[in-house]
Amino acid sequence: MSILQNLTTEARNPASMNIDSLTAREIVQLMNEQDSAVAAAVATQAEAIAQAIDVIADRLRGAGRLIYMGAGTSGRLGVLDATECPPTFNSPPGQVVGLIAGGYEALTRAVEGAEDRPELAEHDLNAVQAGPRDVVVGIATSGRTPYVVAGLALARKLGCYTIALACNEDSSVSREADLAITPVVGPEVISGSTRLKAGTATKMVLNMLTTGAMVRTGKTFGNLMVDLRATNSKLRDRTRRIVETLVQTDADAASSLLTQCDGELKTAIIVGRTGCLPEQARERLQRAGGHVGSVLADAQFPDSGLHSRSGAESSSLDAQSPGLSTHRVEVVHSKLVLGIDGGGTRTTALLASSSASRSDGSLEILGRGVSGPSNHQAVGQSRALQSLREAIDQAFSAAGISRGEVAAVCLGLAGADRPADRAMLSAWAADCQIARKVRIENDASLVLAAGTPLGWGVAVIAGTGSIALARNAAGQVARAGGWGYLFGDEGSGYAIALAGLRAVVRAADRRGPPTAMTPQFLARLNVENENSLVHAVYGAGLDRPAIAALADIVTEAAVCDDRVAKSILDQAARELADAAIAAVRAIEFPSTRIPLATAGSLLLASQPLRVKLTNRLQEQGIHPEPIGLVNEPAIGAIRMARESLSVV
Repeated sequence: MSILQNLTTEARNPASMNIDSLTAREIVQLMNEQDSAVAAAVATQAEAIAQAIDVIADRLRGAGRLIYMGAGTSGRLGVLDATECPPTFNSPPGQVVGLIAGGYEALTRAVEGAEDRPELAEHDLNAVQAGPRDVVVGIATSGRTPYVVAGLALARKLGCYTIALACNEDSSVSREADLAITPVVGPEVISGSTRLKAGTATKMVLNMLTTGAMVRTGKTFGNLMVDLRATNSKLRDRTRRIVETLVQTDADAASSLLTQCDGELKTAIIVGRTGCLPEQARERLQRAGGHVGSVLADAQFPDSGLHSRSGAESSSLDAQSPGLSTHRVEVVHSKLVLGIDGGGTRTTALLASSSASRSDGSLEILGRGVSGPSNHQAVGQSRALQSLREAIDQAFSAAGISRGEVAAVCLGLAGADRPADRAMLSAWAADCQIARKVRIENDASLVLAAGTPLGWGVAVIAGTGSIALARNAAGQVARAGGWGYLFGDEGSGYAIALAGLRAVVRAADRRGPPTAMTPQFLARLNVENENSLVHAVYGAGLDRPAIAALADIVTEAAVCDDRVAKSILDQAARELADAAIAAVRAIEFPSTRIPLATAGSLLLASQPLRVKLTNRLQEQGIHPEPIGLVNEPAIGAIRMARESLSVV
């Protein structure tokens, strides 16, 4: 049997077996549905991509290069990404290099047999004089292209850091690399045509690698390209508009400022924001490694104090320690706090002032970052800590402030209940220099802080998982639920979706009544019949968040009066209410009127479930008043971080 026949990218896609008999509209719908799985496949590689970004940024700071190698579509995508870096980020020519089997002639037409000639890889790497300061990314969706395999093997011998990007597990290129990125997108709509889903996944990963590395090396301020090269009228106009936005001035003043600074956008921003001379701005930028945010943060918080360690040294530490510590700070922000809400689906970090609020009493959020799950009990310690770091980095970036140690942080995390969990998180936070004061809470505590008038009452959270937490005015705390998906999380999105799937297969077996949920589940999972559900769920390796995301099928069917779905929703409401009742009755409340705060993607999205929950509470003698809906639990984390500053 041919090796190719064993590759996922070469397999036949059951969803497109009859594509030749479809209408144009049906082909579009089919391809769109198939493409929707690409982002999820790339998301599974978030940790590896983040590690790659840190290494690439470190090498670029040390005068190294990023070198792409590929053949066919893979090679063209690498060359395209490399070509876009100079005009987008003003990267020096040759800092990002694209090599394609067969040379630049292969960009516009296929060069027969080039990908099968490993000697071409040796020629191309020697031509660009690849060496120890460089990163070589071998791109081969099949994972076996001889040109790429040979290129990675030689690059390692030359001392380069090597990264493999493939769309098949356990590939030859992965075995030749220091780091493997493997988004498995499954069979293509047209068998073996990897310019489709595999090509899309490749482009997404390359976008992340160069964008992430350029951001980390100071090429942006917030999400604005402040190191672009204004080589045409469009870019000159964009440069002027960026100065207008960041300096808050008019078009004429912005143009004058750019002229004064010889067209240097970064210099113009510093001069406009601080009032210094262009020469002083250039000197400050050089000291800050080109980071506009670092210069402005130092000007905004002059008492914060810069650490003596250089940016290059900091990034070197990042690359050496990809596990727990992965980031060392250069600045202390004594007037800022962080609030973090982390659960089984995503992590949100908010950056705010340690004291000032708006005149109406609401918080002024400076920056917000969002990343993947950070419940280490569910996804593992490494992935959870990576998500925390990513969210924090994004919050600082969105604020336009360099990453640094803040006055206080509150980490409100699912799965952070045991002393051992708190000790691990405290050690990580200290090692990463996140904050001078670190407060660790269960994520349910944030909902109480954000959704009740005085921070006490009962909180019910139902998203991927579920939990209830009660706190009285005296500070006594009790919780119920939150035991995880194996023997808990009743009433959660995962539990509801699982109950819906069970109802569908029971109906298929004639062990249960028919339900309107059947066609909805089949359509969402892109299968033709119930027998295909096993492959769609088990074969595709759907994780808990992906299954929990199907809960809306049940809630919508319940609204449409499907008897089976209504029964599932009724049971979920009873479970959530019973957890809240158990938590309330475990401590003393002076009245049966107790503030209720609700949160979690499921509860926030389903009014019928919230109504059933409150009705059940009232039936049991608990009168929820007032009722708060908490869309951003991290607001509660900000408040708790501020509170910790007043505790001696």
